[in-house]
Amino acid sequence: MGASGFLGSHVTRQLVARGDDVRVLLRRTSSTRGIDDLDVERHYGDIVDDGAVRSAMADRDVVFYCVVDTRAMLADPAPLFSTNVDGLRRVLDHAVDADLDRFVFLSTICTIAVSPDGTPVTEADPFTLADRCGAYVRTRLAAEDLVLDAVEGRGLPGVVMCVSNTYGPGDWQPTPHGEVVARAAAGRMRFYARGAAAEVVGIEDAAAALLLAAEHGRPGERYIVSESYMSLREILCTAAQETGARPPSVAVPMAMLYAGAYAGSALKAMLPKKVTPYLDVVRLLDLTSPADHTKAERELGWHPSPTSEAIRRAARFYVSAGVPATR
Repeated sequence: MGASGFLGSHVTRQLVARGDDVRVLLRRTSSTRGIDDLDVERHYGDIVDDGAVRSAMADRDVVFYCVVDTRAMLADPAPLFSTNVDGLRRVLDHAVDADLDRFVFLSTICTIAVSPDGTPVTEADPFTLADRCGAYVRTRLAAEDLVLDAVEGRGLPGVVMCVSNTYGPGDWQPTPHGEVVARAAAGRMRFYARGAAAEVVGIEDAAAALLLAAEHGRPGERYIVSESYMSLREILCTAAQETGARPPSVAVPMAMLYAGAYAGSALKAMLPKKVTPYLDVVRLLDLTSPADHTKAERELGWHPSPTSEAIRRAARFYVSAGVPATR
């Protein structure tokens, strides 16, 4: 489920490559460029279509749930809750009855704690940003709770994969973080946020981690799927250098971004469904810390490659495919 998305398409590709019998659930309106060349069984429907979901899960051993609305900049967060929480809740009702071996759930690094002193965090560290995380992260926290509650109380063989920012070829949409890299690869990024950094991982490695979770993941466990911690400047310069583009050179202080975001907060309070939550976005850039993926290495046998290589492949893909100019 979610096979038309960036990570979902790569999971699908790897399953097909190893010879698995793959069925995908798609909306008829979804762009399927990432999987059109694959021999998969297609079922059509939405995650709120109970009949389609039951049919898609019938006789399957594993469900990879890669459905997520990542639009953290939506002025009205209602669609985020509708997809990321309410839609998932309905799918879980059917998954519990489907006699699955595993339900591999795509979550996000944003649900992992942020270290107060810069030391790497793990899956066991308690989340500490509940009052500052924004609507998108709240939906992802709620989604994880739904999955873990279904594991504990209803016997779902669910595994939660906390995946960081993914980079690599095939990002046709593109993803929000991918679009920034696409612009850098095209020489259209002049500014970057000073001090911004993020956990990152190559898309092929992230997909491989989900496949490994289906085989070795322990139900009820969370796994950090991230290779390294990179500054935004390093990410953008890596992309620009790969294509020979001019790298971004103007550093915008984080304090300036916060000032602009707070200035818009009063307007956001008056028009909550009309004004972009810039403060949430700035916090996503700022409130990060290194993460330790040792658990995924130890329990899943996951060994990622340097993400810088995936960023270079992404840069070449964006330029050759005309992304995001073709959107």
